[in-house]
Parts: sequence; structure tokens; C-alpha cells
Amino acid sequence: MSTPRKRKPAAKPAGSAPRALPFEIDATAQPPLGMPAANFLRGYWQKRPLLIRNAFPGFVSPLSPEDLAGLACEEAALSRIVAHEREHDRWLLRHGPFPEQMFPTLPDHDWTLLVQDVDKWDADIAALLPAFGFLPRWRIDDVMVSFAAPGGSVGAHVDQYDVFLLQAQGHRRWQVDASESMGRGAPPVHFRLDTELRLLQRFTPTHDWVLGPGDMLYLPPGVPHHGVAEDACLTFSIGMRAPAAAELLGDFVDTLAGEADDSLRYRDPDLVPPADPNEIDAAAMQRVVEALNLLRMNDPERLGDWFGRFITTYRSPGEVAAAGTTPARIETEWQLEHGASLHRHPFTRMAWRRAGRGARLYASGEELAMPLRDARRLAAAATIDGQAYAALSPAGRDAVMALYVQGHYQLPADEEE
Repeated sequence: MSTPRKRKPAAKPAGSAPRALPFEIDATAQPPLGMPAANFLRGYWQKRPLLIRNAFPGFVSPLSPEDLAGLACEEAALSRIVAHEREHDRWLLRHGPFPEQMFPTLPDHDWTLLVQDVDKWDADIAALLPAFGFLPRWRIDDVMVSFAAPGGSVGAHVDQYDVFLLQAQGHRRWQVDASESMGRGAPPVHFRLDTELRLLQRFTPTHDWVLGPGDMLYLPPGVPHHGVAEDACLTFSIGMRAPAAAELLGDFVDTLAGEADDSLRYRDPDLVPPADPNEIDAAAMQRVVEALNLLRMNDPERLGDWFGRFITTYRSPGEVAAAGTTPARIETEWQLEHGASLHRHPFTRMAWRRAGRGARLYASGEELAMPLRDARRLAAAATIDGQAYAALSPAGRDAVMALYVQGHYQLPADEEE
């Protein structure tokens, strides 16, 4: 009997397009993304939206609407209410803090309460962030929590940053215009002129989904979307920090100017008699370029230090203030040895980078040199107990004490005060 010949697999037609990625996935077997993080970053991150069903299976909100309302009454919290008058298609915006007695007077529909930085105020909300460890921690800005009465919305709009919209309680209908991701070209983005909210004049959705608790919608920057509460609901928005180029340039130039040597000036030792003394000629402009080039931050270390300070500086009114008095270092170290722990201030942002043979730790714009191992540990740790403190190098321990004096760490006794 002759040996059967193996059949070659059918060749793909020339020019055939790769299979399109889905816009919806169930993550029950692999939360929170339903796929390896590398696949998500390669296929979706800053490229196309994705509805992730069961990103957090069985999710129960750690926060109640009443808790959120209470937080919106606090002076230091950033809160707002957006309401829509359907009859006149009029949008209203109010900023907090709000009086507690106002909430029972609100209608039972068509309004939304939004509070920024809830992860800074509530440890249970902050506990969600490790689930997003597939992203650089310094890229995550905050967790905004919104409560919407039935019909509540903030209108059709676009964001200029990545956001994960986790449904925490109730149901919200999300409509998304994914035209660009579908190869149909970028949708028009023109804003209404009759409201201070940046709402779209026109919005034509390509997808329409209703999210329940545990479902999550990922949206890249620039994707038009519109969310409306189907019933009373809570939504957690995990937003990324994406500084505008103008913001980066402004801070960068301020740093250059602040550090510049006053002796660096416009010079013209090659000056010759001008054809017209009133003309700014090409030679003069070349000297201007040379003068500006003297300020360029060509040193990668200086550039890295500037960015580390910039990106860990908090972008809202929340500030870390030094305590009125702090105990002597020897007393603080004694407390650590006997069971106390230092807790990082919730408004303190930290990141680190390699520098020379060691590393730099950046904490809310502060810059501290230390061994790489210390920088990595401190940036990752929300608390420092006696054992962790003792394991640091002398430079690491010095940094912790300096940050403690500035208010970036607190002992439980300090928090009570």
C-alpha cells in the first residue's frame, strides 16, 4: 500500500486582512482583562475600545451612594453635580462642597454626582488599583466615583486620556463611537457652545452596551462616548495621567529657566556692520538659537530628574503638609522597633528610576538618591514597619525620615491628630 501524501494547508488569499479584534470579551476565566496583559496592551491600549464582561466577577461595591454623598460634603474633596433638563435640553453644572441637607431635595432622575480622587479618601477603593498593575503606577491618576440617578448622565463627550469604567452598582448604558477603530475615519469632534461642559454637538454611536456590576469598559483617548444610568448606579472611573504637551513644555521651560546660569546670554562676537541697523537678520536669529541651545537639557540624568519630579507632583489642590511637630528620629525609630508602622500619605505619589549605580526616588516632586533596592521597595510600599525600615540602607532610612518630617509618612498617632 502506498503511503498517503500529506496535504498542504490551504494558502491564505493574497492580501487577506488579519482577523479583526473583538470589541467585547468575557473575562470570567481571566480577570480583569480576559486575556494576557501583553495582548491587551498590544491590541487595545490607546488603539480601540473594549467592553470587558465580568472583569471583576461577583463585584460588590465597597462604597455606598450615601458614602459618596458624605464625601462630597467635605471641603477638601473635589466634587460636582451635572444635571440635565430634558425639556429644554439644558445642562447644569454645580461644584462642591455641597450641604448635606441638599441631597434629599434633589429629583429622582437626570442628575449625576461625581467625586474625584476617592482612592485617596477610601482604602477599599484604593485596593482596586493593584488589579491594574499591568500599567506603570505613575500613569494612574485617580479613581473618580460617580453616582447617577435614573437617566443621569454627563452628556456625550471625549476624554484625552485612557479610562477604565468599572460598573460598581446598578446598570449604565454606554454608547461608543468606535468609527476610527473600525476603519471608517475619525468622527467629528465639535463642542456645544451653550454649556460650560465640553459636550459634543453630534454623536453617532457604533456600539450600545448595558453594563452591570463587575463589567468594565476600556476607552482610549479621543473616543466619543455617552453613558446614561438605567437605574440608580455607581460607576468607578480609573483614569490615567496624560499631561498635555503644553503642560510638559511649560514645566520643562520653567525648570530650565530656574536652573539657568545668569552668565549664559545672547552673544555676537562675530558681529559685522549691518546693511540695515533696524533689521533682525539671519545671523542674529542664528545667535538666538545658539543662546537657547545653551539651556537645552542634554544630560539624561537631569532630564530624568525633572520628569520624575514633574510626574509625581499632584495635579489637584490635594496637598501634603508637614505636621506641626514631629518626634525626634530616635523616638520614631523606637516606635517602629516596637510595632508601629509608617503609613504613606494618600496624596503622596511615588516613582523611581535608575540613576548611575543607584536610583532616585521621587515623592510628590521631591528627589532622593538611594540604592536601587531601597527605591523599589519604598515606591511600592504603602506602609513601612520596623522590619522593612531596618532592611533599608542608611540612605534609605534617611530618606524615610526626611519624608516623614515633610508629612509624606504618618504614624497612627499623627493620623488621629
